[in-house]
Amino acid sequence: MDDFLSRVMAEQDVFKKLAANVPGFSGYVERQNRRAADKLLREAVARRFEDLWKRLSSLQVELVQGGQIELLDEIERAALQLRTFTDRIKTAAYGYSGVFDAVKIDAADLDRLYRFDLAFFELANEIEQTIQNLSSALLEPATTSQQIRRLIELSAQANQIFDHRQEVLSGASS
Repeated sequence: MDDFLSRVMAEQDVFKKLAANVPGFSGYVERQNRRAADKLLREAVARRFEDLWKRLSSLQVELVQGGQIELLDEIERAALQLRTFTDRIKTAAYGYSGVFDAVKIDAADLDRLYRFDLAFFELANEIEQTIQNLSSALLEPATTSQQIRRLIELSAQANQIFDHRQEVLSGASS
């Protein structure tokens, strides 16, 4: 998240840099930068999971073409979880709007949010590896079932992490 915030701050135009010297305005600019950084973060997470979903969809096509239709229902469960997560992250209100305005979020909660955000990328790496393993294991039924179960578990975990992240935001607003 710090990389995103740094990138946004580096791209500020001259007016924003000048206005940052006006008393009280720097807090506004900081909030705007955090919103923009959060938007970039959400877009990056959504793109990453969208790519994973597309890869899984391609794998489903391969299964159909290979006549392994019996595996489709289980893989579809994982694909649905990925699609749900991707849609949720795309459509969630971005930028901590309201959090830094009307609601004060403490440093510990902000740190927890950043940890959730990092977890999305780490989870995407695990899902990608599992999809690769699954693709390689299609000829071995025992390994295939294990990889499909792992994929379903990881895909559901993305939604659970998102729920926990939302709970932190909701708790800060109470």
